[in-house]
This record gives sequence, C-alpha cells and structure tokens, in this order.
Amino acid sequence: MKRLMLFAVLSAVLVAAGCQSQQTSQEQDTNENKTTEKQMENQQAEKQDQSDEEAEQTADAKPDQHQVEADDVVGTIEKPVTVDNPDSIEVVVNKTRKFPDGWEPKDLVEPNVPFYFDEHLEKRKMRKEAAGALEELFAAAQKDGMELVAASGYRSEARQKEIYENNVATQGQEETDKVSSRPGRSEHQTGLAIDLTSAEMALALEETFIDTDEGKWLAEHAHEYGYIIRYLDGKSDITGYSYEPWHIRYVGKDLAKQIYEEGTTMEEHFQMKSDLKS
Repeated sequence: MKRLMLFAVLSAVLVAAGCQSQQTSQEQDTNENKTTEKQMENQQAEKQDQSDEEAEQTADAKPDQHQVEADDVVGTIEKPVTVDNPDSIEVVVNKTRKFPDGWEPKDLVEPNVPFYFDEHLEKRKMRKEAAGALEELFAAAQKDGMELVAASGYRSEARQKEIYENNVATQGQEETDKVSSRPGRSEHQTGLAIDLTSAEMALALEETFIDTDEGKWLAEHAHEYGYIIRYLDGKSDITGYSYEPWHIRYVGKDLAKQIYEEGTTMEEHFQMKSDLKS
C-alpha cells in the first residue's frame, strides 16, 4: 500500500515537472519567436530608412537640365557654350551661351497687339505661346488704363549681325557689348522676347521707362502672364547687359512667378556659371 502511494506521488511529481518543463519550453519558444519577429521588424525598418535616405540623396544629387549644362562647361565671351535645348521656353542665351549656328524657331506668328510701325517685318513676330501670352498682357494693361506699344520681337541671327556690326562701327565694340548681343546670342532670336515702350516715352527704349505708369505696371504684373524683366537693375555683372526695363522675356507662368518672387535673373535661378571675361 505504501508502495502504491509512493508510486502515485512520484508519478504526480513527474507529471507536474513535465508540465512545467513543457510550459517553460513553450514560453521560451514564444519569447524566441517574439525576439525573431522584433529583429525582422528592426531589419526591415533599417532597410526602409536606408532606402529612403538613398532616394533622398539621389533626388538631391539629380541636377536639372540647366544645371547639367552649367556644371559641364563654363563659357566665355570668345568661346561661348552652344545650348542643346534651343526650342525650350526656358532656354538661357547670353554673352557666353549661344544658339546652334543658323537656328531659328519654327512657330513664329504675329501677336495681335499695337506696334509702333505698320509694316509686317520679322520683328513683329514671336513664338506662338509667347504671342498668346503677350496678347493677354496687353489686354490686362489696357484694362488698367495703360497704353503699351510693342517695339521689337523676333530677330534673326542675320539681322542681329547687321545691328551688332553697325553699332560697333558707330560706338566701338566695348560700348556695343554693354547693350547689344553678338550674333547667335540674342534673346530676340528665341522668339520669346520683346521690347515694349509707350507714347509717354515717345516710343524710345530708355531706362526712364521704369518711371512711367506703363513701366511700373509692367515690372509689377509681367510675371502674371509668364514674362519677366530679363535684364534687372544692378545685375549687369551677371547678365552681361545694362538695365533694360523695357525688355521682357517669356518663360511660362510658373517660372516667371518664381523668378519674380526671388528677385533674381535666369542665370541666378538656374545657378549658371558664366565667365564674362573675353
């Protein structure tokens, strides 16, 4: 009898021990699973963070079209860079950046705005998108009581050559380079630029245009129609040209708004390098 009782007690002890062992094992397995899952979550999080960081670095490192051009080559007056995006409405041409030889825009039209001459000369023309925006600008100006007059839009490379050489002959090259572009480097060749004046200015293109109501209106509102004042006051060391409050350039509404709010030039906005020394 005692043996049976002892055997029963011993069996109970072994069963209890077994259950405890099984419970402990299950808890260990559960803990191990939790640890493994946590490690996997941490690894996935680390990979995601690394992937996000790499993506940000790639985005930061990816330059825009203009920056690629700017960093690749620094043009000079005597050895200018030839732009590879002449058809873009954001193309930048200046003393050190030129069009491919013989390039001309393909979509020139005559905007329906008043010019100071009646003849259908090439300088009445602009690229279609810029012409439409100019018509909107003139309509808004007229609504506000302004009397703008168009003076000169598109200018071919051949015509620019005539103007430049004539200016050099009468003013000398140093003075000419302050106000006139060399052939193939004129904003007017883009078909996106135009000079405006007013009756108050007796149709002249002079800095005092900014003192007229029309000049002030243009400076404040041109960007609303996709235009900028291309050659700002105090920026001649960047643009290469003297202040021209009458010369506006179409770049599209989004870019025009950015440049206007920055108070910068196209060269500054695109962080373009330029060596204005010959």
